[in-house]
Amino acid sequence: MKQFVSIQPEMLRWAIGRAGYTVEEMSEKVPQLTAWLDGTKQPTVKQLEDFSKKIYLPFGYFFLPEPPREELPIPFFRTNNSVQKQVSINVYDTILLLQQRQDWLRDYLKENEFEELDFVGKYNSKSEVKTIVNDIRQVLELPENWAAGFRTWDDALGNLVQAIEDKGIIAVFNGVVENNTSRKIQVDECRGFVLVDKAAPFMFINNADSKAAQMFTIVHELAHIWTGKSAGFDFQKLEPANDENEILCDRVAAEFLVPETAFTQIWNTGVGIKGATRYFKVSEIVIARRALDTGKISKKDFYAFYDEYIHRESEKKAAQGSGGDFYATTRKRLSIGFATHIYNAIKSGDLLYRDAYKLTSLKGDTFQSFFSQNFRMA
Repeated sequence: MKQFVSIQPEMLRWAIGRAGYTVEEMSEKVPQLTAWLDGTKQPTVKQLEDFSKKIYLPFGYFFLPEPPREELPIPFFRTNNSVQKQVSINVYDTILLLQQRQDWLRDYLKENEFEELDFVGKYNSKSEVKTIVNDIRQVLELPENWAAGFRTWDDALGNLVQAIEDKGIIAVFNGVVENNTSRKIQVDECRGFVLVDKAAPFMFINNADSKAAQMFTIVHELAHIWTGKSAGFDFQKLEPANDENEILCDRVAAEFLVPETAFTQIWNTGVGIKGATRYFKVSEIVIARRALDTGKISKKDFYAFYDEYIHRESEKKAAQGSGGDFYATTRKRLSIGFATHIYNAIKSGDLLYRDAYKLTSLKGDTFQSFFSQNFRMA
């Protein structure tokens, strides 16, 4: 016997808008929706369960007397100088997911007497750029010309991420919600965000973004950790919002990747963007951005170069196609640093497998295969 459920139309409309759809768009996916909204029909439990999955809403929410207030837990900055009060459900759910992982990791580290990270919040928005840059280099054990020893800037990027994770910062690279490839995180909305914590700082980098832009985002997020402020950002054309700390973090990223004094010396030899790229082992777009910062090219020239470069990179990515090694992708989506703590907690009996499945968004055989490839699971 079918069991019908009485749902307030206001809850349905809220849920649809929350998921980023219009009523018309959702009606094409769920033909019964119009009747539910005008009250001529009621959904069955099964229909409502299916509907909740389509709009990424926990089933129980439909039985609340009114829509809950879902406040963004961190400021989200836009390059056009606005601070977002809301973001898409995909970005919102990803922030909450990483907060849950961070909460668990913080408690685990505390219980196991790990020391807090003394560099978190060591400086503030009034601090000197070079002071912060020098301290980041010292903590990460990287000299000023750290990237010069690598064959490509891509290799330098990998080394930088390893240095970051070695110091207790969790670096997550993903372009979708958990492992759901149908829930993409748009680059033009979110290039990344950082959740600052004295014990377990997390940084998120949109893996759908070009690797060129990812490097700048990573160091910008490092600056947020050093200044102790959580935030998210869209970084349109790699430019910050008009906020004191955002501007500082932007300047820190630029100086860390391409020191101004050395850059001026190299630029003055006439090598241009490509030559400076080879020298500093960063991408062309980062060099172009540094040239803009130091007055060597105009904003008009930078925007033209940026658009051309992103178009070129998009075509290259499209030619390569999708796919790839799921487990290699999972290493980046989960962070090998976080996975190591999960593995150790399981081995010590501090974490049950069922809880580990939830924390990693992996289940059963997939969970076992991933950890067997990366650790020696019994």
